[in-house]
Amino acid sequence: MTATADHATRALDERRALALARDVLAVEARAIAALGERLGASFVDAVRLVLACSGRVVVCGVGKSGHVGRKLAATLASTGTPAFFVHPTEASHGDLGMITADDVVIMLSNSGETDELVALAPHIRRSGAKLVALTGNERSSLARGADVHLDAAVDSEACPLGLAPSASTTAALALGDALALALLDARGFSADDFARAHPGGALGRRLLTRVRDVMRTGDELPRVPASATLADAVIEMGGKGMGMTVVLHDDDRVAGIFTDGDLRRAVERGVDFSATRVDAVMTVKPRSIAPDALAAECVERMETLPRVMQLIVVDSGGRLAGALHMHDLFRARVL
Repeated sequence: MTATADHATRALDERRALALARDVLAVEARAIAALGERLGASFVDAVRLVLACSGRVVVCGVGKSGHVGRKLAATLASTGTPAFFVHPTEASHGDLGMITADDVVIMLSNSGETDELVALAPHIRRSGAKLVALTGNERSSLARGADVHLDAAVDSEACPLGLAPSASTTAALALGDALALALLDARGFSADDFARAHPGGALGRRLLTRVRDVMRTGDELPRVPASATLADAVIEMGGKGMGMTVVLHDDDRVAGIFTDGDLRRAVERGVDFSATRVDAVMTVKPRSIAPDALAAECVERMETLPRVMQLIVVDSGGRLAGALHMHDLFRARVL
């Protein structure tokens, strides 16, 4: 049996596991807090350097720093700073051609002495690109050779053996996020910009989907004239499956809405369905929303208003444009 297998058969000490987990979180939290205390002019210099970049940000790293670098490149790209990751080994074998004089290269290395990065740095400088080093050693080769050095040093790793990159990678990840989000703010990057970079995800759907994209129109839309009888309104409401029908004036302006609640109250009062006009028992001034509003606004209104499951959609002139039910928002995956 291998040593790894031997270790796997040991009984789990639950208290020890929880204590170690808490220690790890505490060490990493202290490492991040210490970064904030040390932030200064070099961070501002890095932000200014990237803002002035007319090309792309190219991120490089090896091993765990490489994984952090890939995440940094993705975060930059999704928050308004065009960026991509290049593995330094691949760069030394042809991918260096991806890097131009207009670019800024960010190299991540806790030691600042990673062979692949140290070997690549002179070629980066000769290409004319600017170099930002994010390391845990301000006296390292990468730190000394960079245009800007970002200090991500930690007092110790969270690993109980002091070996596995843990606090150092967390610190680098947090410092990378700080850089990306400082750039987001400096560029005036908006929620709409963010949504355009995330069209396929839940965030994109919430920030891009408009009411007009999900509302029901045409024959799917329950509606009756104000002169219709209560019986006609019930038939229209039952046939469209929205639990309501819109009541309209002759010019298509909204007069009111007749809902399941209105129907229940009419039954309790013993109203004559054949003789009573719907406008006599409808709800006036119904809740409505504009076609160009975000569908997410419908969710907010339905959640804050008791027992509201549908909203009618009206244009600026008060005319009916459509209607939507909570189920429509589910189908559009806005909820």
